[in-house]
Amino acid sequence: MAAALLLSFGASAQQSETVGGDRVLRVCEDPNNLPFSNRAGEGFENKIAELLARELGWTLEYTWFPQRMGFIRNTLRGRDPDSNRFKCDLVLGVPVGFELASTTKPYYRSTYALVYAKGKGLDSVTAPEGLLRLEPSKLKSLKLGVFGQSPAADWLLKHGLFDQVVSYQRQSGDPERYPGEIIEKDLATGAIDVAFVWGPIAGYFAKSATSATVAVVPFQPDPEIQFDFRIAMGVRFGEREWKDRMERLIEANRPRIQAILAAYGVPQLDDEGRIMAVPADPSLTRGAKSGK
Repeated sequence: MAAALLLSFGASAQQSETVGGDRVLRVCEDPNNLPFSNRAGEGFENKIAELLARELGWTLEYTWFPQRMGFIRNTLRGRDPDSNRFKCDLVLGVPVGFELASTTKPYYRSTYALVYAKGKGLDSVTAPEGLLRLEPSKLKSLKLGVFGQSPAADWLLKHGLFDQVVSYQRQSGDPERYPGEIIEKDLATGAIDVAFVWGPIAGYFAKSATSATVAVVPFQPDPEIQFDFRIAMGVRFGEREWKDRMERLIEANRPRIQAILAAYGVPQLDDEGRIMAVPADPSLTRGAKSGK
């Protein structure tokens, strides 16, 4: 057993040394998951990957797989059958402490938010608690869209609003579905009155909404329910040198990463849990050379 472990470690270390040896940044991504990523390179994770590739002076390649069950197994841990090389070497957008990969220091911190269309009797809601202060008849009439097993679902349950919930699956079996539909389609058409979603989804689809002006109301850090999460990049366990290199790259480019996130409307929290005012610079979303 000890010999097997040593051999396993040796193979891992050898693989670690080859990451980037051919000057290719291989990133694992979902092909249809805006605002994070898509095949057209329109997501903010695409733009951050392009930034990293430019800074390294490497070509950028993607391995595409829907972010469903088996994503890590089929991407970061999967091997190409022809070359026996790992299919990709970096996953963006994983929470710090993610169990299936070794995570870097965080490159942003965001929070859940509630979203509504302005001009429909909700404009006074400038903090989540404002929803609870609406007239009882108004509050009781609202259809509240929320993803199951999320902090927002816990908050609605805590405040006795769960009977009004329209529940959405966190991971649909249909790869053509994406989380932003809750805002882009259902909120826009009136199928729901308020959407409770992860901040990056809220900010992006609010910015891109055309049928209505959409308000985004972030949740503040809460001692009882965790709404905010620190987001990192993931590499394979045992690849310390590669992880260190990514952490140095993140730190050196933190202002530019923050500006990309701001351009996509992502609510960003500082170390104290306060919403940061970060200027967006659209010039930072220019593409990079891509091999796939």
